Amino acid sequence: MGKTIAIYPGSFDPVTRGHMDIIERASKTVDHLIVGVLVNSAKSPLFTVEERVALLKQVTAQYPNVEIRSFEGLLVDFARASGAHILIRGLRAVTDFEYELQMSQTNHKLSPNVETMFLTTSIEYSYLSSTTVREIAAFGGDVTQFVPQAVAVELEKKMKSTRKKKESVTDE
Repeated sequence: MGKTIAIYPGSFDPVTRGHMDIIERASKTVDHLIVGVLVNSAKSPLFTVEERVALLKQVTAQYPNVEIRSFEGLLVDFARASGAHILIRGLRAVTDFEYELQMSQTNHKLSPNVETMFLTTSIEYSYLSSTTVREIAAFGGDVTQFVPQAVAVELEKKMKSTRKKKESVTDE
């Protein structure tokens, strides 16, 4: 039996404690976990792909079997190229399930040898999303209980520079 390689895909903009919970738990169930940072041209992320990859590498350094990589295109193609047969998805609530089930079935149809494993988010993170974290940070709120410390620092820097850009636009 070969090494079990799994992919935990997402945009991670920014990575939250909920994401970290899934990464930690998934890393204990597979030999090698690839955290796939999605390059999504349809979205305009707060952090660049390079910044998200760098932050994830920093906050997952304690997990020797976790690798951080960015990818574009179909997840099943990335899985095939990576030698992965398992996709890890986190579920926060029933509302996530319908979408995730549909994606899982579509991925299975595209690549029958790729299975999706759902991990339910620990209860203390079930309400948490990157969108919520970005909103709190945008209004100057304290996000340290929602994201790793390194992410909170970078988020604060990003919000300050975003506010400065907006101020300079309104000053013109």
